[in-house]
Amino acid sequence: MSQRVNSLLGSDQACDVLVVGGGINGAGIARDLAGRGWRVVLCEQDDLGAHTSSSSSKLIHGGLRYLEYREFGLVRKALLERERLLRSAPHIMWPMRFVLPHDAHMRPAWMIRMGLWLYDHLAPRRFLPGCEAVDLSRSALGEPLQPQWQRGFVYSDGWVDDARLVVLCAMDASELGASILTRTRCTHITPDGDGWCATLQSQGAREPTILRARAVVNAAGPWVERVLRDGMGVRSNPTHLRLVKGSHIVVPRCTKHDHAYILQGEDGRIVFVIPYEQDFTLIGTTDVAFQGDPSAVRIDDDEVTYLCQTVNRYLRQAVTPQDVRWSYAGVRPLLDDAQRSASAVTRDYRLQVSDAPAPWLTVWGGKITTFRVLAEQAATQVGALLGSKRLPWTAHAWLPGGNLLEHVNTDEVWVHPQAAFAGLQAHLLRQLPWLDHALAYRWCRAYGGRVFRMLAHVTQPEGLGREVAPGLHEIELSYLQRHEWARTAEDILWRRSKLGLHYTPSEQQAVADWLMAQG
Repeated sequence: MSQRVNSLLGSDQACDVLVVGGGINGAGIARDLAGRGWRVVLCEQDDLGAHTSSSSSKLIHGGLRYLEYREFGLVRKALLERERLLRSAPHIMWPMRFVLPHDAHMRPAWMIRMGLWLYDHLAPRRFLPGCEAVDLSRSALGEPLQPQWQRGFVYSDGWVDDARLVVLCAMDASELGASILTRTRCTHITPDGDGWCATLQSQGAREPTILRARAVVNAAGPWVERVLRDGMGVRSNPTHLRLVKGSHIVVPRCTKHDHAYILQGEDGRIVFVIPYEQDFTLIGTTDVAFQGDPSAVRIDDDEVTYLCQTVNRYLRQAVTPQDVRWSYAGVRPLLDDAQRSASAVTRDYRLQVSDAPAPWLTVWGGKITTFRVLAEQAATQVGALLGSKRLPWTAHAWLPGGNLLEHVNTDEVWVHPQAAFAGLQAHLLRQLPWLDHALAYRWCRAYGGRVFRMLAHVTQPEGLGREVAPGLHEIELSYLQRHEWARTAEDILWRRSKLGLHYTPSEQQAVADWLMAQG
């Protein structure tokens, strides 16, 4: 393992910037810095996006509920990014409509209308439709709901495969020259002249690797304070995190349509009910103060009960704890702004920079929707620390596989992202007419235009290799190993995909056995 790390770093084992943390912020910053020409190394103690960044509600959204907390700046910043992100990778991000049943006991209808109007107009929209009122008693959108919910509103936001977003950022960073070191813990970072000396310990390696970096970016998420204090020796700091656990459950599909619901509980908190993986519904999230090891976070029975009770206030068909097919929990590293309620704590971020004892930047807080602008600002500030102003570039850049127009026969300058996706799928099926349509759809969703790289030499079904588990062939498994840092069955079945939801234990074991056989 240490030989692999050394070969990636090169003979001098030095870089301009060491990024600690392989979640969405770390991967986004590494991508931006590499694209500006900096020599970048990213180290992540586990798999990419293994913790907070794969445990979100999987939404690209402005945060409608944050308007109540008067966080207009945060909402506008997120809304400005919303369509930009949806255009950058339309295979893993797409528009979604949300249904908000109106509860007259909580807010009058005029207040909801005003909030939604503001949500529609805080930032420009090009292809997302605006809000509208809906008569739930006469609409298919009301069919899953209890009869007392007769009035509602519909508005737009977006969906994202959060774990794949992290991987795509890391892929882009790697292709731009960054070294991505997964399962590599940064154990110590000490000042070394006008830079830093970092000790990197890879899983399975006997000896650590010593890396010299001119600057360090601490993007360790829930571990950010620990890295700053214990790893870098910065012990007195005015900024602190508030760790909040967010948990989700997955149950058999509750609706027949493709809209999601945003439901308000009697405690004032909101819970999303989202179509998920064709056959399922995703329900979440909770907001629970957390203390302990973020890598060991788990949903508890009280959270499951809470989510079921909240949605059962609205749904015609009750959801019970026995219906839960899968659950996940993550720890959100939020800025501690002295709010009493965990749900009221700001989702905004803060970038802290210093040149003492050597250049460093620490990321506090943040959310998936604003990761790109956070990374852009961080890269600019790191460049200033290193004495070189290099221009930002990601605002109109594709993520890997996102330029679907390369594969769509059109002379149009702009095509709706989802129309481009349909064109991509049609092109793949024209090229490989024998390919199963459901498999073609899944591959286009996962890999976008990169599906043609994965299938570059495939002309017949035999070229896909053995079907290790239903719909999962050797060619895809090898691609994930070579290009997406996948090492374990969990990496593949629960982060690079969600095939684990659809597989039996024996089918999941077949994937693990195949990986074991590869050595």
